[in-house]
Amino acid sequence: MSRPATFTPPPGTRAHRLRTDRGAFAALTGEPERGPVKGTALLLPGFTGSKEDFIELHAPLSAAGYRTVAVDGRGQYESEGPKDDERPYRQRELALDVLAQAAALRAGGGTGRIHLLGHSLGGLVARAAAIEDPTPFATLTLMSSGPAAVAQPQQERAKLLQDALAALDMAQVWEAIQGLDAPEDAADLRGDGEDLRRRWMSNSPAQLVATAEQLRTEPDRVAEVAALGLPVHVLSGERDDTWPVPLLDDMARRLGAVRTVIAGAEHSPNTDRPEETAAALAAFWDRHPTA
Repeated sequence: MSRPATFTPPPGTRAHRLRTDRGAFAALTGEPERGPVKGTALLLPGFTGSKEDFIELHAPLSAAGYRTVAVDGRGQYESEGPKDDERPYRQRELALDVLAQAAALRAGGGTGRIHLLGHSLGGLVARAAAIEDPTPFATLTLMSSGPAAVAQPQQERAKLLQDALAALDMAQVWEAIQGLDAPEDAADLRGDGEDLRRRWMSNSPAQLVATAEQLRTEPDRVAEVAALGLPVHVLSGERDDTWPVPLLDDMARRLGAVRTVIAGAEHSPNTDRPEETAAALAAFWDRHPTA
């Protein structure tokens, strides 16, 4: 999860519901103020995160000519989802949601193919969507998202969180997280920020349990992604305890991907170094027009 500096959309960015054939999803969309729109990017947040994790990317990417649409996934923050049924949060179901979001953007915005980006868990979902059907997508960016399950210490911490969610309510788990060595993503929840607590409390417990299981058990699907022929960008900070940087380097090599390491950033370059991250994204997308 990223820890956004603010939950208030910047000027030029609007909050709305993205309506699709699989339901409505809370979204933040940034539009270029002038000049032609070069393309549309769909941004998927990570575990315990939300669309606000990309809030500092909208302005620089809009200035670069890109429409940016960040979404809350099913059962994530302001997107509805069942509280006690994990089946709608299986990875393929989340991937089908992404394909529906892409279809809605293409139908409603008159845009060409979509630049798809997933951060952390969102990267696992993004690649699953591309494997399911690559045709809506011009490129795939995996931001701080690795080839398979998270590192062993993170697997153990994710299991602790799953166990806590099975025994306690969301408010009790929130209080426990403040004093525990939680998963790296969930550890970012520590603090007194009311926005962070509200976001946590709005998540579906079933979604958190199901997606934590994906982080713990995800198989290596790099060969499947490589076979798609999509241009891929692997972007990360210079330090990452969820998927170590050498593992991301090797994944990029296996994919034949463009590799970007953002100096001074860790697991969330989108919030750690947003200007540098946006510049790297725009440079990659500029190489792959979506028309």
